[in-house]
Parts: sequence; structure tokens; C-alpha cells
Amino acid sequence: MKKTREICRCHWVDLDKPDYVEYHDKEWGVPVHDDMKLFEFLTLESAQAGLSWYTVLRKRENYRALFDGFDPRKIAGYGDKKIERLLGDAGIIRNRAKILAAINNAQRFLEVQEEFGSFDAYLWQFVGGKPIVNRIMTPADYMATSRESDAMSKDLIRLGFKFVGSTICYAHMQATGMVNDHSMDCFRRKEILAMR
Repeated sequence: MKKTREICRCHWVDLDKPDYVEYHDKEWGVPVHDDMKLFEFLTLESAQAGLSWYTVLRKRENYRALFDGFDPRKIAGYGDKKIERLLGDAGIIRNRAKILAAINNAQRFLEVQEEFGSFDAYLWQFVGGKPIVNRIMTPADYMATSRESDAMSKDLIRLGFKFVGSTICYAHMQATGMVNDHSMDCFRRKEILAMR
């Protein structure tokens, strides 16, 4: 557990990175039910594959600008010129497969919205509509996957999504509050539990 002026935070927070601290203190684990925000997180988590979250977090504003505010309707229509522009911009992860996955996933996202009424309704079904609250005592208690992330990954792949393995799905669940993985003595744990 990391402390700053008696404030306890999850062990993974690097106190030397103010933007990382802010992300932990304000966003990580807060239940998200907004389709656009869920799509943004899914796109960023997919871009993270093989990298640290902090690498992607530092580039998030660039992603927002270059990916039209994560508007899935716009992203779904990206063509070759836009793809080449994205590949040429160092402000994002310049990986062709990940960029193509973002476009593909925007298309699949729109299909899921059509079928389920919202992406929120679709995703939250994997946790029964309410956050799973884990008891994290030590760093060893953190999981990389779960039964729920396995099921989510399997179904997203069935629907044609890319870069949505179980580890990515679990990270997405943590980020969007489907799972509360704040450690037992982290100040945010109780604050998020109170968000009902």
C-alpha cells in the first residue's frame, strides 16, 4: 500500500506520476454505464496489449483527438487514408493491427448496440449488472483474468471483436468498475462502494 500524507492507495500507483495518481484517484474502478466511455476504454485497453497502461494513458488525449472523440460511427467508416494518417502519428500506438482492430471493433460495437439496445447492457450482463467486489490484501491477490472476463472475451470474439483476450477484458472490467479491485485499505475502495 502506498501512502501520501496518510492517504492509502493501491500498490500499483506510481506516486511520481501525477497523471497516474489522478487516474487512480478519480477514474479507475468507477462504474461506467455510458456507451461512448465504455467504447473508449475498450479501444484503449485493446491498444494496451503487450504494453503498460501508463504508456496508453499518456497518449489518451492524442487518441481522443485522432479518433474523433472515440465516436464509433466515425471510426467504423475510417478508410485507407485515415489509417495511413494514424500510422504516421507518434501520438498514438502506431500498430497497424491495433488500428484496424479499433475500426473493426467500432463496427461490431454498433452491431451490439443494435442487438442489445446499448453496449452497457451487453457488457454488464457478464457481472450480473453489478460490480464484483474483490478482497485485495496484497499485490499477489490481483488477478489477470476471471471466469467473467473469460466469458466476456469468448463472446466478444464470437461477435467478431479483435484484441479482446481475457486479460484485456479483465483490465477493462477493472477500469470501468465492473470489478472493484481497489485494495482493502485504499481510500477509493469505500468511496466506490458507496456509488450505488
